[in-house]
Amino acid sequence: MAHMPNLNMTVFERCKQKLLAEPKIWLVTGVAGFIGSNLLETLLKLNQRVVGLDNFSTGSQRNLDEVQAAVSQEQWARFHFIEGDIRDLETCRKTMWWSGSELGTVDYVLHQAALGSVPRSLEDPVLTNQSNIDGFLHMLVAARDAGAKNFVYAASSSTYGDHPGLPKVEDKIGKPLSPYAVTKYVNELYADVFARAYGFNTVGLRYFNIFGPRQDPDGAYAAVIPKWIAAMLKDETVYINGDGETSRDFCYIDNAVQANLLAATATDEAAVNQVYNIAVGDRTTLNELYRQIGEHLAVHCESKPRNPVYREFRAGDVRHSLADIGKAERLLGYAPSHRIADGIREAMAWYVRHSR
Repeated sequence: MAHMPNLNMTVFERCKQKLLAEPKIWLVTGVAGFIGSNLLETLLKLNQRVVGLDNFSTGSQRNLDEVQAAVSQEQWARFHFIEGDIRDLETCRKTMWWSGSELGTVDYVLHQAALGSVPRSLEDPVLTNQSNIDGFLHMLVAARDAGAKNFVYAASSSTYGDHPGLPKVEDKIGKPLSPYAVTKYVNELYADVFARAYGFNTVGLRYFNIFGPRQDPDGAYAAVIPKWIAAMLKDETVYINGDGETSRDFCYIDNAVQANLLAATATDEAAVNQVYNIAVGDRTTLNELYRQIGEHLAVHCESKPRNPVYREFRAGDVRHSLADIGKAERLLGYAPSHRIADGIREAMAWYVRHSR
Protein backbone atom coordinates (compact mmCIF):
# COMPACT_ATOMS: atom_id res chain seq x y z
CA MET A 1 0.00 0.00 0.00
CA ALA A 2 1.40 3.42 -0.95
CA HIS A 3 2.47 5.72 1.85
CA MET A 4 -0.06 8.51 2.29
CA PRO A 5 1.34 11.94 3.21
CA ASN A 6 0.26 13.45 6.50
CA LEU A 7 -1.94 16.37 5.47
CA ASN A 8 -1.43 18.01 8.86
CA MET A 9 2.29 18.44 8.14
CA THR A 10 3.53 21.79 6.87
CA VAL A 11 4.92 22.05 3.36
CA PHE A 12 8.38 22.41 4.87
CA GLU A 13 8.02 19.26 6.98
CA ARG A 14 6.99 17.30 3.89
CA CYS A 15 9.95 18.81 2.02
CA LYS A 16 12.35 17.58 4.72
CA GLN A 17 10.80 14.10 4.69
CA LYS A 18 11.27 13.88 0.95
CA LEU A 19 14.90 14.97 1.20
CA LEU A 20 15.60 12.33 3.86
CA ALA A 21 14.14 9.72 1.54
CA GLU A 22 15.90 11.02 -1.58
CA PRO A 23 19.23 12.73 -0.68
CA LYS A 24 20.57 15.27 -3.17
CA ILE A 25 23.82 17.16 -3.79
CA TRP A 26 23.82 20.81 -2.76
CA LEU A 27 26.21 23.70 -3.19
CA VAL A 28 26.25 26.41 -0.54
CA THR A 29 28.39 29.44 -1.33
CA GLY A 30 29.40 31.58 1.62
CA VAL A 31 29.14 28.38 3.64
CA ALA A 32 31.30 29.65 6.52
CA GLY A 33 29.10 32.69 6.98
CA PHE A 34 26.10 33.28 9.18
CA ILE A 35 23.33 32.12 6.84
CA GLY A 36 25.51 29.66 4.92
CA SER A 37 26.59 27.73 8.01
CA ASN A 38 22.99 27.44 9.23
CA LEU A 39 21.99 26.08 5.83
CA LEU A 40 24.88 23.62 5.99
CA GLU A 41 23.84 22.35 9.42
CA THR A 42 20.24 21.79 8.35
CA LEU A 43 21.24 20.01 5.13
CA LEU A 44 23.73 17.71 6.85
CA LYS A 45 21.16 16.81 9.50
CA LEU A 46 18.91 15.81 6.59
CA ASN A 47 21.72 13.52 5.34
CA GLN A 48 22.34 15.57 2.21
CA ARG A 49 25.70 15.82 0.44
CA VAL A 50 26.98 19.38 0.47
CA VAL A 51 29.76 21.18 -1.39
CA GLY A 52 30.68 24.42 0.39
CA LEU A 53 32.61 27.41 -0.94
CA ASP A 54 34.03 30.31 1.08
CA ASN A 55 37.02 32.64 1.01
CA PHE A 56 36.70 33.58 4.71
CA SER A 57 36.42 37.30 3.93
CA THR A 58 33.40 37.52 6.22
CA GLY A 59 32.82 33.86 7.18
CA SER A 60 34.83 32.03 9.83
CA GLN A 61 36.26 28.61 10.56
CA ARG A 62 34.52 28.79 13.93
CA ASN A 63 31.14 28.59 12.20
CA LEU A 64 32.18 25.41 10.38
CA ASP A 65 33.57 23.97 13.62
CA GLU A 66 30.20 24.58 15.30
CA VAL A 67 28.38 22.76 12.51
CA GLN A 68 30.78 19.83 12.79
CA ALA A 69 30.08 19.62 16.52
CA ALA A 70 26.32 19.69 15.88
CA VAL A 71 26.18 16.78 13.41
CA SER A 72 27.33 13.16 13.42
CA GLN A 73 30.66 12.03 11.97
CA GLU A 74 28.80 10.28 9.17
CA GLN A 75 26.88 13.45 8.34
CA TRP A 76 30.04 15.58 8.46
CA ALA A 77 31.69 13.20 5.98
CA ARG A 78 29.07 14.27 3.45
CA PHE A 79 30.50 17.80 3.43
CA HIS A 80 33.21 18.79 0.93
CA PHE A 81 34.73 22.23 1.54
CA ILE A 82 36.50 24.33 -1.08
CA GLU A 83 38.32 27.48 -0.03
CA GLY A 84 38.01 29.92 -2.90
CA ASP A 85 36.54 33.12 -4.26
CA ILE A 86 33.46 33.56 -6.44
CA ARG A 87 35.33 36.29 -8.31
CA ASP A 88 37.27 33.45 -9.99
CA LEU A 89 35.15 31.67 -12.63
CA GLU A 90 37.22 28.47 -12.64
CA THR A 91 36.80 28.13 -8.87
CA CYS A 92 33.03 28.45 -9.34
CA ARG A 93 33.11 25.69 -11.96
CA LYS A 94 34.98 23.36 -9.56
CA THR A 95 32.24 23.68 -6.95
CA MET A 96 29.68 22.07 -9.23
CA TRP A 97 31.08 18.57 -8.69
CA TRP A 98 30.78 16.33 -5.67
CA SER A 99 34.15 14.64 -5.20
CA GLY A 100 33.26 12.18 -2.44
CA SER A 101 33.12 8.41 -2.71
CA GLU A 102 30.30 8.76 -5.27
CA LEU A 103 30.85 11.29 -8.02
CA GLY A 104 28.02 13.54 -9.10
CA THR A 105 27.02 17.03 -10.14
CA VAL A 106 25.30 19.54 -7.90
CA ASP A 107 21.49 19.40 -7.97
CA TYR A 108 20.72 22.62 -6.09
CA VAL A 109 22.70 25.83 -5.60
CA LEU A 110 22.13 28.05 -2.56
CA HIS A 111 24.16 31.16 -3.39
CA GLN A 112 24.75 33.15 -0.20
CA ALA A 113 28.25 34.50 -0.88
CA ALA A 114 28.31 38.28 -1.12
CA LEU A 115 29.72 41.37 0.52
CA GLY A 116 26.84 42.67 2.59
CA SER A 117 26.44 45.98 4.40
CA VAL A 118 25.26 49.30 3.04
CA PRO A 119 28.06 51.28 4.79
CA ARG A 120 30.76 49.00 3.38
CA SER A 121 29.39 49.45 -0.14
CA LEU A 122 29.43 53.22 0.27
CA GLU A 123 33.07 53.05 1.35
CA ASP A 124 34.19 50.57 -1.32
CA PRO A 125 31.69 50.27 -4.18
CA VAL A 126 34.26 48.63 -6.49
CA LEU A 127 34.86 45.65 -4.21
CA THR A 128 31.13 45.29 -3.57
CA ASN A 129 30.52 45.26 -7.32
CA GLN A 130 33.23 42.66 -7.95
CA SER A 131 31.87 40.27 -5.33
CA ASN A 132 28.15 40.81 -5.74
CA ILE A 133 27.87 41.22 -9.52
CA ASP A 134 30.94 39.61 -11.10
CA GLY A 135 30.86 36.78 -8.55
CA PHE A 136 27.13 36.31 -8.99
CA LEU A 137 27.45 36.06 -12.77
CA HIS A 138 30.28 33.53 -12.41
CA MET A 139 28.08 31.34 -10.23
CA LEU A 140 25.15 31.61 -12.64
CA VAL A 141 27.33 30.57 -15.58
CA ALA A 142 28.92 27.68 -13.68
CA ALA A 143 25.56 26.39 -12.42
CA ARG A 144 23.93 26.70 -15.83
CA ASP A 145 26.76 24.86 -17.56
CA ALA A 146 26.72 22.08 -14.94
CA GLY A 147 22.97 21.57 -15.36
CA ALA A 148 21.90 22.44 -11.80
CA LYS A 149 18.15 22.01 -11.29
CA ASN A 150 17.50 25.23 -9.33
CA PHE A 151 19.65 28.23 -8.44
CA VAL A 152 18.50 30.00 -5.28
CA TYR A 153 20.22 33.24 -4.38
CA ALA A 154 20.24 35.73 -1.54
CA ALA A 155 18.49 38.85 -2.77
CA SER A 156 17.82 41.79 -0.46
CA SER A 157 15.09 44.06 0.81
CA SER A 158 17.46 46.94 -0.03
CA THR A 159 16.18 46.56 -3.60
CA TYR A 160 13.04 48.44 -2.58
CA GLY A 161 15.15 51.58 -2.25
CA ASP A 162 13.18 54.78 -1.89
CA HIS A 163 9.77 53.27 -2.67
CA PRO A 164 7.57 54.55 0.19
CA GLY A 165 4.83 51.92 0.10
CA LEU A 166 4.25 49.53 3.01
CA PRO A 167 4.14 46.60 3.10
CA LYS A 168 6.73 45.93 0.43
CA VAL A 169 5.36 43.96 -2.51
CA GLU A 170 7.74 42.19 -4.88
CA ASP A 171 6.73 43.96 -8.10
CA LYS A 172 6.94 47.53 -6.75
CA ILE A 173 10.44 48.86 -6.13
CA GLY A 174 12.03 52.30 -6.06
CA LYS A 175 15.47 53.70 -6.80
CA PRO A 176 18.44 52.11 -4.98
CA LEU A 177 19.93 54.06 -2.08
CA SER A 178 23.38 52.44 -1.99
CA PRO A 179 25.88 50.58 -4.18
CA TYR A 180 24.96 47.41 -2.28
CA ALA A 181 21.32 47.84 -3.28
CA VAL A 182 22.37 48.33 -6.90
CA THR A 183 24.29 45.05 -6.89
CA LYS A 184 21.37 43.13 -5.44
CA TYR A 185 18.99 44.53 -8.03
CA VAL A 186 21.43 43.62 -10.81
CA ASN A 187 21.44 40.05 -9.44
CA GLU A 188 17.70 39.89 -10.00
CA LEU A 189 18.06 41.23 -13.54
CA TYR A 190 20.74 38.67 -14.41
CA ALA A 191 18.69 35.83 -12.91
CA ASP A 192 15.67 36.88 -14.97
CA VAL A 193 17.75 37.03 -18.15
CA PHE A 194 19.19 33.54 -17.52
CA ALA A 195 15.67 32.20 -17.08
CA ARG A 196 14.46 33.81 -20.31
CA ALA A 197 17.57 33.29 -22.46
CA TYR A 198 18.72 29.86 -21.27
CA GLY A 199 15.71 28.30 -19.55
CA PHE A 200 17.74 28.16 -16.33
CA ASN A 201 15.65 28.07 -13.13
CA THR A 202 16.40 30.73 -10.52
CA VAL A 203 14.71 31.94 -7.35
CA GLY A 204 15.64 35.14 -5.52
CA LEU A 205 14.96 35.53 -1.80
CA ARG A 206 14.74 39.13 -0.65
CA TYR A 207 15.91 38.78 2.94
CA PHE A 208 14.59 41.24 5.52
CA ASN A 209 17.05 41.70 8.40
CA ILE A 210 17.93 38.08 9.11
CA PHE A 211 19.31 37.39 12.61
CA GLY A 212 20.26 34.42 14.74
CA PRO A 213 23.14 32.23 15.96
CA ARG A 214 26.54 32.64 14.23
CA GLN A 215 25.87 36.23 13.28
CA ASP A 216 29.10 38.08 13.95
CA PRO A 217 28.77 40.64 16.79
CA ASP A 218 32.15 42.20 16.02
CA GLY A 219 33.40 44.53 13.33
CA ALA A 220 32.29 47.81 11.84
CA TYR A 221 29.51 46.22 9.80
CA ALA A 222 27.95 43.97 12.42
CA ALA A 223 24.17 43.64 12.30
CA VAL A 224 22.24 45.53 14.93
CA ILE A 225 20.98 42.64 17.12
CA PRO A 226 24.30 40.87 17.85
CA LYS A 227 26.09 44.22 18.06
CA TRP A 228 23.69 45.59 20.65
CA ILE A 229 23.74 42.40 22.72
CA ALA A 230 27.54 42.40 22.76
CA ALA A 231 27.58 46.05 23.84
CA MET A 232 25.04 45.44 26.62
CA LEU A 233 27.01 42.48 27.96
CA LYS A 234 30.17 44.59 28.08
CA ASP A 235 28.33 47.54 29.63
CA GLU A 236 29.16 49.63 26.58
CA THR A 237 27.04 52.32 24.99
CA VAL A 238 24.40 51.25 22.51
CA TYR A 239 23.99 53.74 19.68
CA ILE A 240 20.67 54.15 17.90
CA ASN A 241 20.71 55.84 14.52
CA GLY A 242 18.07 58.57 14.32
CA ASP A 243 15.15 58.83 16.75
CA GLY A 244 14.71 55.08 17.24
CA GLU A 245 11.40 55.00 15.38
CA THR A 246 13.04 53.53 12.27
CA SER A 247 11.46 50.10 11.85
CA ARG A 248 12.47 46.79 10.33
CA ASP A 249 10.91 43.41 9.60
CA PHE A 250 13.35 41.28 11.60
CA CYS A 251 13.43 37.65 10.45
CA TYR A 252 14.92 34.72 12.37
CA ILE A 253 17.45 32.48 10.61
CA ASP A 254 15.22 29.38 10.72
CA ASN A 255 12.73 31.19 8.48
CA ALA A 256 15.47 31.91 5.94
CA VAL A 257 16.65 28.30 5.98
CA GLN A 258 13.10 27.10 5.38
CA ALA A 259 12.69 29.46 2.43
CA ASN A 260 15.92 28.30 0.79
CA LEU A 261 15.01 24.62 0.93
CA LEU A 262 11.46 25.22 -0.29
CA ALA A 263 12.69 27.39 -3.16
CA ALA A 264 15.39 24.94 -4.23
CA THR A 265 13.07 21.93 -4.31
CA ALA A 266 10.10 23.74 -5.88
CA THR A 267 8.72 21.82 -8.85
CA ASP A 268 5.74 24.01 -9.72
CA GLU A 269 6.63 26.06 -12.79
CA ALA A 270 4.78 29.03 -11.30
CA ALA A 271 7.07 28.99 -8.25
CA VAL A 272 10.43 29.20 -10.02
CA ASN A 273 11.97 32.17 -11.81
CA GLN A 274 10.47 34.42 -9.17
CA VAL A 275 11.63 36.77 -6.43
CA TYR A 276 10.16 36.45 -2.94
CA ASN A 277 10.11 38.49 0.25
CA ILE A 278 11.47 36.44 3.15
CA ALA A 279 10.40 37.97 6.44
CA VAL A 280 7.60 37.58 8.99
CA GLY A 281 5.29 40.38 7.85
CA ASP A 282 5.69 42.44 11.00
CA ARG A 283 7.84 45.47 11.83
CA THR A 284 9.66 46.48 14.99
CA THR A 285 11.09 49.90 15.77
CA LEU A 286 14.65 50.20 17.02
CA ASN A 287 13.32 51.48 20.34
CA GLU A 288 11.11 48.41 20.72
CA LEU A 289 13.97 46.15 19.65
CA TYR A 290 16.19 47.65 22.34
CA ARG A 291 13.50 46.99 24.95
CA GLN A 292 12.96 43.38 23.84
CA ILE A 293 16.67 42.59 23.82
CA GLY A 294 17.00 43.99 27.34
CA GLU A 295 14.14 41.84 28.59
CA HIS A 296 15.48 38.61 27.08
CA LEU A 297 19.02 39.41 28.17
CA ALA A 298 17.86 39.81 31.78
CA VAL A 299 17.20 36.06 31.86
CA HIS A 300 20.92 35.42 31.35
CA CYS A 301 22.57 38.21 33.36
CA GLU A 302 21.69 40.54 36.22
CA SER A 303 23.17 43.79 34.92
CA LYS A 304 20.72 46.30 33.49
CA PRO A 305 21.79 47.89 30.20
CA ARG A 306 22.48 51.61 30.22
CA ASN A 307 20.26 53.95 28.27
CA PRO A 308 20.99 54.12 24.53
CA VAL A 309 22.56 57.15 22.87
CA TYR A 310 20.81 58.56 19.82
CA ARG A 311 22.83 59.90 16.89
CA GLU A 312 22.39 60.97 13.26
CA PHE A 313 20.50 58.83 10.78
CA ARG A 314 22.82 56.56 8.76
CA ALA A 315 23.39 57.35 5.08
CA GLY A 316 21.70 54.97 2.65
CA ASP A 317 19.20 53.61 5.16
CA VAL A 318 15.48 53.43 4.50
CA ARG A 319 13.13 54.69 7.20
CA HIS A 320 10.71 51.77 7.40
CA SER A 321 10.70 48.21 6.11
CA LEU A 322 7.82 45.75 6.20
CA ALA A 323 7.30 42.77 3.91
CA ASP A 324 4.23 41.32 2.31
CA ILE A 325 5.03 37.59 2.43
CA GLY A 326 1.84 36.43 0.72
CA LYS A 327 3.59 35.45 -2.50
CA ALA A 328 6.06 33.14 -0.72
CA GLU A 329 3.25 31.64 1.34
CA ARG A 330 1.14 31.01 -1.75
CA LEU A 331 3.73 29.69 -4.22
CA LEU A 332 6.38 28.12 -1.94
CA GLY A 333 4.33 27.08 1.07
CA TYR A 334 6.51 29.33 3.23
CA ALA A 335 5.25 29.60 6.81
CA PRO A 336 7.52 31.50 9.25
CA SER A 337 8.19 29.44 12.35
CA HIS A 338 9.61 32.31 14.45
CA ARG A 339 8.57 35.89 15.09
CA ILE A 340 11.11 38.35 16.46
CA ALA A 341 10.53 37.57 20.16
CA ASP A 342 10.76 33.82 19.48
CA GLY A 343 14.01 34.29 17.59
CA ILE A 344 15.65 36.51 20.20
CA ARG A 345 14.65 34.10 22.95
CA GLU A 346 16.02 31.09 21.06
CA ALA A 347 19.26 32.76 19.99
CA MET A 348 20.08 34.64 23.19
CA ALA A 349 22.11 31.86 24.81
CA TRP A 350 24.34 31.69 21.73
CA TYR A 351 24.77 35.47 21.64
CA VAL A 352 25.66 35.57 25.33
CA ARG A 353 28.13 32.70 25.00
CA HIS A 354 29.93 34.27 22.04
CA SER A 355 29.85 37.92 23.05
CA ARG A 356 31.90 37.66 26.20
